[in-house]
Amino acid sequence: MIIGRNQILSFICLCLFSTILLSETIIDKLSLDKNFEITIYASGIDSPRQLAEGDDKRIYVGSRKSGKIYAIRDTDNNGVIDERRLVAENLTFATGVSFYDGDLYFSEINKIWKIENISRHLKEDQSNLPKKILVTDNLPSDEWHGWKWIKHDDDGNLYVNVGAPCNVCVKEDKRYASIIRFNNQSWDYIARGVRNSVGFDFHPISKKLFFTDNGRDWLGDDSPSCELNRVDNEGSFYGFPYKHATDVMDPEYGNLNPGFKFVDPIAPLGPHVAPTGIAFYSGNMFPKEYSNNLFITLHGSWNRSKKSGYKVVRVKFNDTGDVISIDDFISGWLQGEKVIGRPAAVLAAKDGSIIISDDYANLLYKVSYKK
Repeated sequence: MIIGRNQILSFICLCLFSTILLSETIIDKLSLDKNFEITIYASGIDSPRQLAEGDDKRIYVGSRKSGKIYAIRDTDNNGVIDERRLVAENLTFATGVSFYDGDLYFSEINKIWKIENISRHLKEDQSNLPKKILVTDNLPSDEWHGWKWIKHDDDGNLYVNVGAPCNVCVKEDKRYASIIRFNNQSWDYIARGVRNSVGFDFHPISKKLFFTDNGRDWLGDDSPSCELNRVDNEGSFYGFPYKHATDVMDPEYGNLNPGFKFVDPIAPLGPHVAPTGIAFYSGNMFPKEYSNNLFITLHGSWNRSKKSGYKVVRVKFNDTGDVISIDDFISGWLQGEKVIGRPAAVLAAKDGSIIISDDYANLLYKVSYKK
């Protein structure tokens, strides 16, 4: 059977129309404060995960399943992406992106790369992929909890998570179940006993690192809770695999004494909600009461009899960095027991909006305040 050009074009148009229709249907089902507006920012990026923004307002996104890193931009400021550039490909679990001092950093399962002067390359060379430079390949390559999220602090130090390669276990390699900082081809331990932190960010005022942790599975529908944590002292131990949440001792490892003082989470996020990306808000678009609030994407449960998560929550703090409240900011990706989207990461953009990736519906959303 020979397929003609017109048939191919018709099929492409049908796919695009279906994508647009699906996107609009999702937006209609999402709930948030009436003073905010959520729109489709970009579509068609396979399993978008972590987000970063460059100096020229380009948004960089890791496409985990396709193994690609994209640069996207809204050139005419109409709220919709009209420029998309491929900047790296053939990566294993392309997930993490971070931008610092003009350079783009991105991760695959056991490596971190960088592209120097990424904006200049995208401006001057329209046809070739930019040269990527290996930062390190000194990371574990296990697939279970293996994709790496990355983040720079204000001084240019690079942080990365290394998840436990299991539901619950102890490994000789101390890098597992930790958040570490890159230091001349070696690692400083920032937080240990962390089962799987997929999101971390620095408080705009205190500069302390805050991170989430995904609780272990198969202890029932309602145990243990996923966590929000704060690093007050570098190298502290947060419990895994011996203790989960604030008071759940592990049935296999809980009777062991590892010799560590456990640091409890500063807030529970709920059992099996799978917190992923987090971002502090320091923009000027949202009302003043949103300053220094934390947004967390709850990716959603997979081994619970009734699903939970599938939303974005807002965390408010007091002056000492303790949690005052955790409230739903956007919900609706879970309709009854039907999943229509999974928020994966959140970015506080320079224009004051926030951008959210959805690796189930393959969308990016933009949330703005309607002044």
